Amino acid sequence: MFKLLIGILKGSILGGALGYGAYALGQPGAWFAWVTYGVIGALVGLVVGRPLWSLIADKNATSFAAILKAIFGAAVAIGLYALARKFGSGVELTLLGETRALPAWQPIMGAAIGGLWGGIIELDDAFDDPPAKPARKQLDKGK
Repeated sequence: MFKLLIGILKGSILGGALGYGAYALGQPGAWFAWVTYGVIGALVGLVVGRPLWSLIADKNATSFAAILKAIFGAAVAIGLYALARKFGSGVELTLLGETRALPAWQPIMGAAIGGLWGGIIELDDAFDDPPAKPARKQLDKGK
C-alpha cells in the first residue's frame, strides 16, 4: 500500500510539473497536447518504480524493462488523454479566472495521468523484487 502511494505521488508530481510546463508554454497546436502526455507517460515509466539508472547500475538487471515501461507508458498516457477528450470535454473547470474543459488543463491532466501510471508501475515493481536474504558469514576452520 505504501509503494502504491509513493508511486502515485511521484507520478503526480512529475506529470503535474510537465503539464504545468506545457501550460506555461501555451498550446502551439492540438498535436502538442498529445506529445505532452506521451512524454509524461514515458518519463514516469523511466523514473517511477525501479528507475533506469538503478537498472543500469545493477549488473543482474536489464534496462530493457525500463524502456518497455516508457514505451508502454507513452501509449497508456496518450490513450487516457484520448478517453478524457472523448468523455470529459463536457466537464468545465474554472481555475485562475479561466474556464476550460477538463482535458485542456494540462497540469491537472498531467498529474492525474502521471499518478495513475506511476501507481501501477510502483505497485508492479514492488512485487518483482523478493526480499534479500542476509549474507551468511563463513567461519575459518583452524587457520
